[in-house]
Amino acid sequence: MFPVLVIYAHTLSVPVISTLSVSPAAPRRPRATAAWRHAGAALCAGLLMLLAACSSTKVGPGYYRVQSGDTLSKIAREHNTSVAELMRLNNLSNPNRISKGQMLRVSAKGRAAAASSASSPPPSAAASAAAVRGIKLVWPADGTITHRYNGNSSKGITIVNKTGTPVRAAAAGSVVYAGNRLRGYGNLVIVQHAGDFLSIYAHNSRMLVKEGQKVSQGQQIAEMGNTDRSGPALYFELRYRGKPVDPAGALPPR
Repeated sequence: MFPVLVIYAHTLSVPVISTLSVSPAAPRRPRATAAWRHAGAALCAGLLMLLAACSSTKVGPGYYRVQSGDTLSKIAREHNTSVAELMRLNNLSNPNRISKGQMLRVSAKGRAAAASSASSPPPSAAASAAAVRGIKLVWPADGTITHRYNGNSSKGITIVNKTGTPVRAAAAGSVVYAGNRLRGYGNLVIVQHAGDFLSIYAHNSRMLVKEGQKVSQGQQIAEMGNTDRSGPALYFELRYRGKPVDPAGALPPR
């Protein structure tokens, strides 16, 4: 069981995020439409649910974390719903493909909770700067920085380089997620650090660590790739108590 990490409500915090957010490091798109805004919100909500599953033993109203031996039929019976409804709520294409630790929405309450927290504002620049004083990072990859944190359209940093470029842990910690269940982030690694920090590494071609594994600062944890994006790059994000913060103040000059 992973240690408890309290996640506070926020744009990208459990259990939901902003009403308008784009996929990290996404290529330039036409002007947002209502359909795209809905898709962006759903993507962010998925990340929040994933972080909740990784970082906390608590489950919010309307959600259930899959246990060993569970089947979708069993979960449906226990929550007075149907397999078809669970598949719809969780965008599942195969009722037999669920895994231990996976967070599932089991009622419309989960959707309502997501909507209610969507209005939480992002941290101010001053709050972000103050938060990162509690951690010192190394650069997670070499390459060209194409996007930096701005607190709005970009919640992290995008570093572009060739496929296979080493991706390193920005600080020592424990791997709380290594998988590809979240559409839009590809092969994703999440590392929990001391002081209520999490770091996120998306779009990897290969993941070299497993959940529960301890990693040291600078240790290679993945290889850069283009899973769920148009070209090879690393999307890196730092969170403090669930909220995305600008990692610039914790990174060496570059």
